[in-house]
Amino acid sequence: MKKQVFGMIGLGVMGQNFVLNVERNGFGVAVYNRTAETTEKYIAGPAAGKNIKPAYTLKEFVDALESPRKIMLLVKAGAPVDATIQQLIPLLDKGDLIIDGGNSFFLDTERRAKELESQGFNFFGMGVSGGEEGALWGPSLMPGGSRDAYKEVKPIMNAVAAKAEEDGEPCVTFLGPGGSGHYVKMVHNGIEYGDMELIAEAYYLLDRALGLSAQEFHEIFSEWNKSELSSYLIEITAKVFKKIDEDTGRPLVDVILDKAGQKGTGRWMAENALELGISIPTIIAAVNGRIISSQKEERVYASSVLTGPTKKYEGGSSQKLIDATRDALYVSKICSYAQGMSLLKKASVEYGYNMDLGAIAKIWRAGCIIRARLLNDITNAYNRNRDLPNLLVDEEFRKAINTRQESWRFVIKCAIEMGIPMPAMSASLAYYDSYRSERLPANLIQAQRDFFGAHTFERIDKPGTFHADWEEK
Repeated sequence: MKKQVFGMIGLGVMGQNFVLNVERNGFGVAVYNRTAETTEKYIAGPAAGKNIKPAYTLKEFVDALESPRKIMLLVKAGAPVDATIQQLIPLLDKGDLIIDGGNSFFLDTERRAKELESQGFNFFGMGVSGGEEGALWGPSLMPGGSRDAYKEVKPIMNAVAAKAEEDGEPCVTFLGPGGSGHYVKMVHNGIEYGDMELIAEAYYLLDRALGLSAQEFHEIFSEWNKSELSSYLIEITAKVFKKIDEDTGRPLVDVILDKAGQKGTGRWMAENALELGISIPTIIAAVNGRIISSQKEERVYASSVLTGPTKKYEGGSSQKLIDATRDALYVSKICSYAQGMSLLKKASVEYGYNMDLGAIAKIWRAGCIIRARLLNDITNAYNRNRDLPNLLVDEEFRKAINTRQESWRFVIKCAIEMGIPMPAMSASLAYYDSYRSERLPANLIQAQRDFFGAHTFERIDKPGTFHADWEEK
């Protein structure tokens, strides 16, 4: 009996769609799910008549695969991944491959890679972005771990990955050893947090300042999607404003509670950036934005007792603010991506990943949630200078910011005057102003630290470290 080329454990929506993608591209798949009923429904439904073989025990699943076996897990991150791997190990042969395609923490992936490789098995972690549609029709894939193991499944991954419109290249590439794949996915998700918050803040400012209708927002975002802001998130935002709630007849977005959830990847990135000493204020502001949004009851009470400005928008025509907000959103996004790429650059050295930042930007051009026209410009920037210290100093990005800087500052000024919170956009501007400042007030901070804790300081006029007697008589 002919055996299957590829195996999938975990038949949630992502797993089911990824399997259909693999099978559609000519590779036979064996599938297993902890709950047999889910497998039965899948085989009788979406998988009916396809080269997809169900298994109802792990042994039956492993036996259905050709050697060396290529098994992908799409199960919940954390303990379920470890539990599944431990159940698989006694059934596998040396040289078999396990791929963790979930949203695992990169250090967990590092640990699993070491443990499995020491036992003679192959393993890598792979970020998968694009949601349900991406899994079915072409996601962005971010594999990292054993290079030799990746070669075994490269034809499959090249086939199922999204293809960039510009050149038809598959949005997948080997990223590096250990947990590099899941690290890149973590940063992707952090940038996604920043993107979503910045878009929401642009909407909020225009809503509060101009009182625009949902239809007007649909038209504005549709127009923005034809500009340098063209992206998946801008595209779906335009569509969001068209949806009418069947119960009330109002735009659905207007009846959605203003409490945003999170699954942890944005927080992981914030924590890791602090650990590595890389500034990512836009993304941290986005994480904080979700956290404070969840404090709805406190905010409702605070709104009744805390005061703020009551000033209306007085900055000129409505179109002036709309155009300025578009520009401010674009340059804020540049800062958010710059922060993410700077973190990747530092992590690449810190963890020995030796990642190609241009290649990473390239595989984000299609399939993933943060796909955007901007990523072509980022790829080109790293092609011009592989060792670029920060996107902000690339010649093309410098021009982009310089020509929009007045609008950026105008938008933040309007928000401050009207008491409208724009934490991520403000953080982007502060990041830009800090990065371009030859001198910052850290000299005073160092003086304070030396005063109360004898932490010493350096001088601008001679080498060495110094301590002062700050209260000498």
